[in-house]
Amino acid sequence: MPQDAYNRPMKSFDLADDKTSILTVTQLNQRARDCLENNFAGIDVEGEISDLVQHRSGHWYFTLKDEKSQLRSAMFKFQNKSVRFQPEDGQQVRVKGKLSLYAPRGSYQFIVERMHPAGSGQLQQAFDALKIKLSQQGWFAAENKQTLPSIAKQVVIITSPQGAAIRDMQTTFARRFAGIRLLLIPVPVQGEGAAEAIAEAIFKANQWAKIADKNKPLLRAGQNPEVLAPEAIIIGRGGGSLEDLWAFNELCVAEAIHKSELPIVSAVGHETDTTIADLVADVRAATPTAAAELLSPDSAALQRQIASLFAQLKRQIHYRINQTQSSLNGLAQRVKHPSHQLNQQLQRVDQLDNKLFQLMQHSLADKITQVQHLEQRLLVSSPAEAIHQRQLDTQNLQHRLSRAITNALHSRQLEWRRLVETLHVVSPLATLNRGYAIVSDASGNILRTHKAANKGDTINAVLADGEIQCVVVSSTVQT
Repeated sequence: MPQDAYNRPMKSFDLADDKTSILTVTQLNQRARDCLENNFAGIDVEGEISDLVQHRSGHWYFTLKDEKSQLRSAMFKFQNKSVRFQPEDGQQVRVKGKLSLYAPRGSYQFIVERMHPAGSGQLQQAFDALKIKLSQQGWFAAENKQTLPSIAKQVVIITSPQGAAIRDMQTTFARRFAGIRLLLIPVPVQGEGAAEAIAEAIFKANQWAKIADKNKPLLRAGQNPEVLAPEAIIIGRGGGSLEDLWAFNELCVAEAIHKSELPIVSAVGHETDTTIADLVADVRAATPTAAAELLSPDSAALQRQIASLFAQLKRQIHYRINQTQSSLNGLAQRVKHPSHQLNQQLQRVDQLDNKLFQLMQHSLADKITQVQHLEQRLLVSSPAEAIHQRQLDTQNLQHRLSRAITNALHSRQLEWRRLVETLHVVSPLATLNRGYAIVSDASGNILRTHKAANKGDTINAVLADGEIQCVVVSSTVQT
């Protein structure tokens, strides 16, 4: 912050100018916050960290203090991601930020935007602390290292496009094995944001290797397109101070290297320089040139090896040809002309054909005999005789049924006649035939006594052959 920033007149708030002369607590805190942030921004402060809290949200809350005073501070997630070391209580740091006020509580605080260890010795302490931590987690262990491909078709190089490192690696690959395709992902290798860019480049290279073939982007090499399929990664840069190389000592880069499924060669600085990236990588190369040599076989040595293998193969082929020719000559002497064997086989076929014909004749004769025998048995057990017998039985039963019906009908007729005669005997008509009559008055009431009729009454008399009307002259009692 410029020195005259402390001497600038602070903005004042005249309550009389406001439409309301009374402020709420919130309004007052907001004005105080605006005043602090406008007048105390971009300030560098050095102090000791205490009461550090790394909240699960990703924000850091701590106190900066010296021998006489302390200052509540906060560093938010999107800012502390760029911190190159792991802060701890008691650590001396230099921070840059602005004064502010947390309005809900009215608490005075310092909002940190950048953080660095105080002094060059602090960088070494941060390096040593992260090295111990990752070593305890097993990130440096040999069993976690991947092997490099013997001959990679495509290699990703993550470095600065302007540095000497990329030119050295290109020259080495061209000299030793020009057929390897180099894919450069340009990144800054020092300064703000360099670590994040390197980590993101490692992630991108792994994504290229994972994408299905039909979805992979294509490289253009002249007129022939190539599928983007890297097999190894080189990260590196030229030499420098500890602060210059610090991007390769940050946790995000170490984590990206550790999670990479592609093998990684780290070539950071000179042979005497050691970074966290060198320790976590699958292979450490002393220089970028050495990294290129690890992934590019010597074409001259390969040609000599191929020539030697070709000579060995040629000798083996000649040996096998001679050995096979000798075996073939021996077999040719032992082999007889196939005509003799063919004639024997033809005779054998004729014999088998005759035998088969005889067997078929015998089998056919047996089958005919069996059919005839079955016909005889079928005639004996034919249902025609049983059907005839059943027809006779049916006719006999029909005759018996007809006689039984006739007899029963005659018997019923005789019984009916007897009943008719009996009924006739007791019938009133028979009584009338014997001279009797049925007498009734004019109303049709039957007269059963002479008292029911008076002299002069008209009465009806029903006879056997008709009806007559009579007039009562007198009625007497019969004695």
